[in-house]
Amino acid sequence: MMPRRLIQLMLGLTLYGASMALMLRATLGLDPWDVFHQGLASRVGLSFGMLVNVVGALVLLLWIPLRQKPGIGTIANVLTIGTSVDLTMMVVPEIHGLPLRVGVLLLSIVLNGIAGGLFIGAGLGPGPRDGLMTGLVRRTGWSIRLVRTGIELSVLAIGWLMGGTVGVGTVLYAFAIGPLVQVFLPLFLIAPAAPATAETAPVNP
Repeated sequence: MMPRRLIQLMLGLTLYGASMALMLRATLGLDPWDVFHQGLASRVGLSFGMLVNVVGALVLLLWIPLRQKPGIGTIANVLTIGTSVDLTMMVVPEIHGLPLRVGVLLLSIVLNGIAGGLFIGAGLGPGPRDGLMTGLVRRTGWSIRLVRTGIELSVLAIGWLMGGTVGVGTVLYAFAIGPLVQVFLPLFLIAPAAPATAETAPVNP
């Protein structure tokens, strides 16, 4: 079961990065964290993907006071997604023409939902940003909706002020990604192994 989890995890993270790169190429707006990444990248001289990895590692440090414990998937998230973004950007050229850009935007959001279902379904640990959210929820007692909204509005505003791209894609992503992950997650969810019972435990000869 673990090999399947690892393969699904890496496939999901790689596809997630590729979908982010497609959204960048569509130039019609990014999700809140990527608005932040793009705005910051324009100021620190790192590639977008490299900055995604660096920010992920820095966010992971915030887990320490929250007493969050990373899993294999958490570490893989930090190392893989940004790398996949940069590699995809190298092979996908700039996209011209509004109809094609809209099509690429829609494709990127659907692929992002599939990717989320894949790596969440692998059950090997949350990404740094999701772990920050759940850690704050546990420590503060606030609702997931309040904490997530607060984090994403904050990074969106900061990223926009630094020059990140906010547009129709930002709004469409915000409304579509939750339902998409809800659709795809059950297709890829790997259930934890059931504990042995009197009926299922192996019988010693």
